[in-house]
Parts: sequence; C-alpha cells; structure tokens
Amino acid sequence: MHVKTMEGLIGARTNMELLNTPFRVFKEARRKGDTAMMERAMGYMGDFHEDAYEYKEKADEGMKKDAEETRKIAEEQREEAIEKRREEREKLEERIAENRNSDTNTDTVEISEEGKVLLKDNTETDSTDSDVTKTDVVKEAVTYTKTGETVSEEQDPSISVSV
Repeated sequence: MHVKTMEGLIGARTNMELLNTPFRVFKEARRKGDTAMMERAMGYMGDFHEDAYEYKEKADEGMKKDAEETRKIAEEQREEAIEKRREEREKLEERIAENRNSDTNTDTVEISEEGKVLLKDNTETDSTDSDVTKTDVVKEAVTYTKTGETVSEEQDPSISVSV
C-alpha cells in the first residue's frame, strides 16, 4: 500500500471521529439555546470536515499511484514470462535440431549374407521388363524355438492327447 493511501485513510478516519465531539457540543448548545456555542461548534465541525476531505483526496492520489505501480509490476511479470517462454522454445528447438543432426541416437540395421542374396535376386530385372521384379524365389518355411533358434522341418511334430 502506498504511503499517501495509508496517510489519507488514517487522516480521514481520524477527522471523521473528531467530528463527533463538536457535534455533541452543538446538540447540547441547541438544547440550551446558546447560539454562540452552536456557531463555535459548527466552525470546528466545518474544519474537521474539510480536513477529512483533504485526507480523502490524498488517499485517492495514493490509490492511483498504487494502481500504476501494480500495472507496471504486472507488465514486467508478463514480459518476463514471455521472455522465459521464448527462451524455453529456443532451447527446445535447439534440442530438436541436435537430435535430427546427431547420428548417435539412431538405430542401425545389418543385413545378413542370405538377406543380401535374396534382396539381389528380388531386385534384379530382366532386360525387357525393367519395372517387374522377380518374385519366384522359393522360400523355405522356417520355425523358431523360444530361444530364437531355427528348427528344421524334417522333425515331425508330435501331439499327445490323454483322456
């Protein structure tokens, strides 16, 4: 809270409370019919009332300055947040570019000699028909065990059923 705001609020409250005394004196003087005392009490009430409004104006000025400071702080925080997001985005883009350019995180595939021969056989073309590939290569069916070893087809599968 701005100093002027605090000073204004406290001053206005104090002067409004100080109005009670001359107002009480005014009521008593009116009851007695003492016009001179009534006029003096009214003078004091007017002074306190004017002071209260002066302090109210100070409080208004202080609140305006508070609002300006709050606006400035909010703007600075917004700019900092924007800059932080911009930096994070740039870092992310740099990491993405590094990942695209680096070969250390890529997987490699090795083709066995059998695979190379099959690939060569399948991609050879006749001199008359260059768009057609050979697909008449005979492939043997291979069965694999749980450990990944191949099992020849010469073994007859055995099935045992008990009832």
